Amino acid sequence: MKASHCKYTLNFKRPGGTSRGILHTKDTYFLRLEQDNSFGLGECGLFRGLSADDRPDYELKLQEVCSRLEQGESPDVLLEELADPLSPWPSICFGLEQALRSLESRDPMILFDSEFTSGNPIPINGLVWMGSSDFMLEQIGTLLDQGYRCLKLKIGALEFDTELNLLQGIRKQFSPEDLEIRVDANGAFSPEEAIEKLKQLSAFELHSIEQPIAAGQVEAMAGLCEQAPFPIALDEELIGIQDPSKRSKLLATIRPQYIILKPSLVGGYKCASHWISESRKLGIDWWVTSALESNIGLNAIAQWTATLGNPMPQGLGTGSLFTNNFTSPLLAGSGELRYRPEVAWDMEKIKTLCT
Repeated sequence: MKASHCKYTLNFKRPGGTSRGILHTKDTYFLRLEQDNSFGLGECGLFRGLSADDRPDYELKLQEVCSRLEQGESPDVLLEELADPLSPWPSICFGLEQALRSLESRDPMILFDSEFTSGNPIPINGLVWMGSSDFMLEQIGTLLDQGYRCLKLKIGALEFDTELNLLQGIRKQFSPEDLEIRVDANGAFSPEEAIEKLKQLSAFELHSIEQPIAAGQVEAMAGLCEQAPFPIALDEELIGIQDPSKRSKLLATIRPQYIILKPSLVGGYKCASHWISESRKLGIDWWVTSALESNIGLNAIAQWTATLGNPMPQGLGTGSLFTNNFTSPLLAGSGELRYRPEVAWDMEKIKTLCT
């Protein structure tokens, strides 16, 4: 087997605002495998400042993985090491899972053959980035015109009263039956102020709020989930929890209403599937979200998500954010992500990656 890796910088069409700052670019990495005249490709979706494996030796680890594969190391052994709770490399683990499935597939871009890859769409939410109220209203109007009936709004960067006014304006036009609203605070609230802010937000009959307080405050989050007037979803709280027993304990302690799974950040298909099985035991629902991968990583996440049969809107509408993404059959619109079998991937460009 021949293995190689490379870095690729995605450029945002418009800066993406979060409570952590403004994103203009997003570095990602690809892992390429070649064997018997076939090739496989996986995306290691490192997220700077958020991924558990955002480390100075990231590219050295990718090179080590490639070298060991070329020396005949078992991929299963490598995957187990990459998921080691004491030294996890979740995005590389996920990239290797993808690359192996891609290599073994009849078509390197079909990792999970399903009704989705035959054209049956997945429901998704529209994403509204932080910014000025005018900018956010512009995004909301565009998404509603495109047919979205579930929106996710990033909050926590503007004055809280401004965000409340924004939500009030939306609710004056669209009832909860007509429009589902999710908000994502990215841990922007302090534990002391969170419950009061949740009470004010509850006036707008929101579906849920993601990560109202920063991750790692388990007891405070558990208290919020018990007292909150509407559902809480864990997101960043799941990152870096690679020990299966600790996943179970975290969910049993906090008892959130939802968890949100980003395969690039939680360690890939196997780890995400364990989170799902543990959440089901406790009656906790879930959905899957991309983490600003290119269309290659988004495709791998969407195809897997389609096999899970979750009817909730998923967070998979990020493919159109970048100026230099890869042409693909994926199309987001009308509240759905569709894989169009009649549209070809830009295989000429893809085949040159990491060569």
